[in-house]
Amino acid sequence: MLLAAGTVLLSESLLPSASKLTVPVVSKEEPSAPAPDMQPADRGKSSEKQTQEPLSYRIAEYHMNVAYTPESRQLQGQQTLTWENPGTVPVQEIYLHLYPNAFASKKTTFMRESGGKLRQDEATADSTGRMDLLSVKTADGEDLTPRMAFVQPDDGNKDDHTLLKVPLLKPVGAGERVTIKTDFLVKLPEAFARMGYVDDFVMAGQWFPKVAAYERAGTRGRTEPGWNLHQYHGNSEFYADFGLYDVKIQVPANYTVAATGFPVKPAVTENGTKTYQFYADDVHDFAWSASPHFVYVEEPFSTPQIPGMKIKLYLDPNHQELKDRYMYAAKKALTRYSQWYGTYPYSTLSIVVPPPGGNGAGGMEYPTLVTAWGASDKNPDLDLERVVVHEIGHQYFYGLVASNEFEEAWLDEGFTSYAEDKVMEAEFGASPNLPVESSFITSPNTLKQNAWAYTGHDQYAENVYTRGKLVLKAIEKQVGTKTMDRIMRTYFQKWEFKHPSTKDFQNVVEEVTKTKWDDFFNEYVYGSMMIDYTVESIRVKATGSKGTGPYESTILIAKRGGNSPEVPIQFHFADGTVLDKTWDGKESSIEFKLTHTTPVDWVRIDPNYSLILENKHINNFMQTEVNTKWKIRWNLGIIQFLQAIFGWVAW
Repeated sequence: MLLAAGTVLLSESLLPSASKLTVPVVSKEEPSAPAPDMQPADRGKSSEKQTQEPLSYRIAEYHMNVAYTPESRQLQGQQTLTWENPGTVPVQEIYLHLYPNAFASKKTTFMRESGGKLRQDEATADSTGRMDLLSVKTADGEDLTPRMAFVQPDDGNKDDHTLLKVPLLKPVGAGERVTIKTDFLVKLPEAFARMGYVDDFVMAGQWFPKVAAYERAGTRGRTEPGWNLHQYHGNSEFYADFGLYDVKIQVPANYTVAATGFPVKPAVTENGTKTYQFYADDVHDFAWSASPHFVYVEEPFSTPQIPGMKIKLYLDPNHQELKDRYMYAAKKALTRYSQWYGTYPYSTLSIVVPPPGGNGAGGMEYPTLVTAWGASDKNPDLDLERVVVHEIGHQYFYGLVASNEFEEAWLDEGFTSYAEDKVMEAEFGASPNLPVESSFITSPNTLKQNAWAYTGHDQYAENVYTRGKLVLKAIEKQVGTKTMDRIMRTYFQKWEFKHPSTKDFQNVVEEVTKTKWDDFFNEYVYGSMMIDYTVESIRVKATGSKGTGPYESTILIAKRGGNSPEVPIQFHFADGTVLDKTWDGKESSIEFKLTHTTPVDWVRIDPNYSLILENKHINNFMQTEVNTKWKIRWNLGIIQFLQAIFGWVAW
């Protein structure tokens, strides 16, 4: 989810055959509805894909009908979920995520942990919502509700109803399927934390009863098959299995709907309502948005890596004049990501731009649909493009690779932030200021841990987004850009649709480089280290007979953090002479003794800021002494230091 742009802002102050789709009979087709309602199905490669081998292991199959009532801000839904047991042992119960219940009260785990705040968005008095399951039955109509119970495996909070256990009437054997039918009602909150409404705009994210992920033995190092069960937390996002979705969405007749997947036929109007039907396969989530005010822009798009698709832009009228910028950013992002990592396998990508006051639903990713950032002025800066680039990056590391964002969020957010920077630099000339960004890492922590284990949102963000990205940049610094490109492409193509772990990524790094990376990963990924080399002391003595030159300068350099294979050190003498040396950084400290006609007057570690994971730059610099003669030089040294860091700023 969007936080990479937040880093920039801080610098300025994520196998069975395909089932056949059954298209319900509808009463009346619109004769002349405006685009996109009259679009024919976006068949193309997606429909061809339905008759070919699936790209993913489709564990879940959803058939859903949902009706939105603007007056009550409610979604009335019916769902038929068919789930296949992908494991090797019988399963006696199924688990459903009821994410809207995170907003039911201030006592839920999400609200307790977040304090009602997410990014720069704050819950209002109307930011309350919930999901009520009106019925839960088997395919034969047997009632399962008496057997159900909310569970709280992470914190035992009985006021949290975001995870539901549904015991089954009989076990589901390995490779067998079970079907559950639910009727549900969702009361949407005022837009907050990825979902809700703003006036007559609605963003339906995480809006349906969603089956939890079931991991097979071997997935992410798991030794036994089983459910991956977590509540909805203040910091966590999502994790789910791949499947297919057949969804009918009913809205008032004047509304336009954007959704995951593609429409299977033109929208149908009857009795003041309009019904859309969308289909998506090889995805692990489904989201949609609707508004009577959307300005719709569609463009075909193709590259050598993308045979053909449609980019669909759904703009709030306030942002209509910016449509070319949103579209341009989308095209550049898709071009670069498909070139670097692999093809975008879907026929559509929809971009929703929320209205003013709707950025609580902005900057979020779903399969084939992202929400952008609604600009607050007529001539916004590059944050507009950055958010689009970032969210489309999630199509790869969240949508296709599908990491576990509960337990290893950096595999999505850190990787997407890294890829985003590459696009922004290549296409928009916006180079990241890595020294400044590293200086914001004030509370480093392991990257491989549950999202809610971080102390607050700030520590989560600075590690999962910024530090995760810097770790990848540090690997790139060691191996070179070409090798790093090969690492990232190999990782994506090897683990697309397969839910990798951090260890799986390390294995790819070692496979490509043919080098063991245990020390690096133990310090910076599994551990909480940052690089910290410091100039401890400078001692100068005259070796001449009368207390004059030549001078012997003794400089002590110490290591207080993690290792770096090369530590550049610059020595500056009083006569202007500059001496550069490199230390391997293996020992806890090193002492340099230098003899010169004048004394060393200052020493700087890493003068060109090549140590990506160094976050305490200020102790990299020391002057020999501060006296009247050298005060001006000291001041100039500090000014040079600050200019060197902040001179990198190029948003």
